[in-house]
Amino acid sequence: MEVGFFYHPQIEKYDFGEGHPFRGKRFEIFLSFFKERFPDFKNYFQHILPSPASDQLLCLVHTQDYIDVVKSASSGIEVPYLFHYLSSDNINPLTGRFPQGIDEAARAIVGSSAEALEMVARGSLKKAIVIGGGLHHAQPDFGEGFCVYNDIAIGVENLKRKYKLERILVLDTDAHAGNGVAQFFYNDPCVLFIDLHQDPTTIYPGTGFIHQIGEGKGKGFTVNLSLSVGASNKSYQYLFEEIIFPLAREFSPQLIIRYGGSDPHYLDNLTNLGLTLDGFKMIGSYTREIAEEVCQARSVDLVTSGYNEELLPFCWTALIAGVLNQEVDLDDFKERNLPSPDFKLEETKEMVFSLKKLLKNYWRSMSK
Repeated sequence: MEVGFFYHPQIEKYDFGEGHPFRGKRFEIFLSFFKERFPDFKNYFQHILPSPASDQLLCLVHTQDYIDVVKSASSGIEVPYLFHYLSSDNINPLTGRFPQGIDEAARAIVGSSAEALEMVARGSLKKAIVIGGGLHHAQPDFGEGFCVYNDIAIGVENLKRKYKLERILVLDTDAHAGNGVAQFFYNDPCVLFIDLHQDPTTIYPGTGFIHQIGEGKGKGFTVNLSLSVGASNKSYQYLFEEIIFPLAREFSPQLIIRYGGSDPHYLDNLTNLGLTLDGFKMIGSYTREIAEEVCQARSVDLVTSGYNEELLPFCWTALIAGVLNQEVDLDDFKERNLPSPDFKLEETKEMVFSLKKLLKNYWRSMSK
């Protein structure tokens, strides 16, 4: 089985600087860690160095005006009204400036995701892992939530135009709702967007409520799975069994994209969910099983998020191990004070009951 591993060294410059929770060193640290845990790395993966995204590719989603601002600010040029284009969390808190070099790094990420999706779509790869991908908060003309260019939306739009794909399943397992991706495909029946995230009343970006199910022809194709603070492994298992597997079977996607890193872990420093390392491997395994069942295993997995530097490489590796159906020893990370696996499970079941009532007019599987 051909598995592509996409890693461009330029992504290490995707770094908001000292004092910011998103540092570029995460990527280099992870790569070294991952190669240690996968000693057969060179033989198992096809390691691909992708081309950075062009303006033409970025313009599938972003405005040229926004791209020009990012390019200028990233090169150190003073940009008037910068906060019209970038939120304060995309600015270094100590310098008050947009980090230099981040435009090139973001283009490397977009190029990685787009090329991985193309190679899987045309059959050059069965599946792909993209390190750095998953910048789901970026809007067409505004960067926020540590996201500059929306590689997911760009990659999907490129697939639709270039390969005429009509059914793409996008699965967001990041702890924060993917507001940028949701906005772009809210009216689009070609994209089934399923988003598992922490209750939006408790966390940025404050969107992703279960009643937000799409509009127009896309109504029913946005599915927000809002999890109570502390929800743990059993809640995720329940969501896959009751919502994600049934919808995936009914939708019958031609390709699956999953993205999200370590921030649903109970020890993450910015979020309040309750996953353990076993839960991350479960997510990867379920994603693989869905892809094998409904689209000949064609899938692309993107990982970038997480805000506990010690924990991050363990979670990313657990996710990828699940996707690849590989056993990896991660016992050297000691998870203390583990949450109960069924913590908040009853609240999750109540949420699912309410969500199914909203979706049953659009999906037969939600009537059961």
